[in-house]
Amino acid sequence: MITMVVGEIANFAAYAFAPAILVTPLGALSIIISAALAHIILREKLHTFGILGCVLCVVGSTAIVLHAPPERQIESVTEVWDLATEPGFLFYALLVLTAVFILIFHFVPQYGQSHIMVYIGVCSLVGSISVMSVKALGIALKLTFSGMNQLVYPQTWAFTLVVVTCVVTQMNYLNKALDAFNTAVVSPIYYVMFTTLTILASVIMFKDWDRQNPTQIITEMCGFVTILSGTFLLHKTKDMVDGTSLTSMSMRQLKHEEEDGFDESIPLKRQDSLRIIP
Repeated sequence: MITMVVGEIANFAAYAFAPAILVTPLGALSIIISAALAHIILREKLHTFGILGCVLCVVGSTAIVLHAPPERQIESVTEVWDLATEPGFLFYALLVLTAVFILIFHFVPQYGQSHIMVYIGVCSLVGSISVMSVKALGIALKLTFSGMNQLVYPQTWAFTLVVVTCVVTQMNYLNKALDAFNTAVVSPIYYVMFTTLTILASVIMFKDWDRQNPTQIITEMCGFVTILSGTFLLHKTKDMVDGTSLTSMSMRQLKHEEEDGFDESIPLKRQDSLRIIP
């Protein structure tokens, strides 16, 4: 728990010093560290596809780091507020709020427990706004610690209120998604949607791509797709084993499915949610 808190504080601080288009995709590196530590400490088997997934995440992260845009120089939280109140980002925020309210009040009561995209859609949409607010708050705190007090500006507290509201909403619906559906399904879908929408919000608000040429932008997108491929591969094959064991296991599973007439692939719903309550 202590290391988790320290990690989240470091992640929060990263947004104050680097563009969100760089920080957010690099969250995939935590998957690599988790896989490596599970292999070393918990003696979990890291098979060939797992190693390939880790390599893909590293290659994609390297491509993004090497071609990421420089951090925009901001001298006051009011500058961030001006960026957040420009027509382009206001239009994006309005679309997000409209979509979130439609999902919460119309789709969640009817389809929340049966369609995985409902809960994850709320988390991802709200998460893209929360990251922009976290970055604004991080910049305000960085400037304050450097001697330029930003706590006297009402914009700082407005961003703080948005951060608290968005994070609470995001965690609430993410927990509902994890409670209703299999974690192996929720995690990669949530990572893809959250990261994609965060990059979109950052491009609109901070205009990251205005400071880059087309080659850099295309390379960043290729790096992002590579990370997504590695993440998907890690989650999809996490229960597989190597070599002959994999072959023999597959043959046994195929024979078992042919005899019993059902598929034992990763279920969408959580197993405990399928139990009949007496």
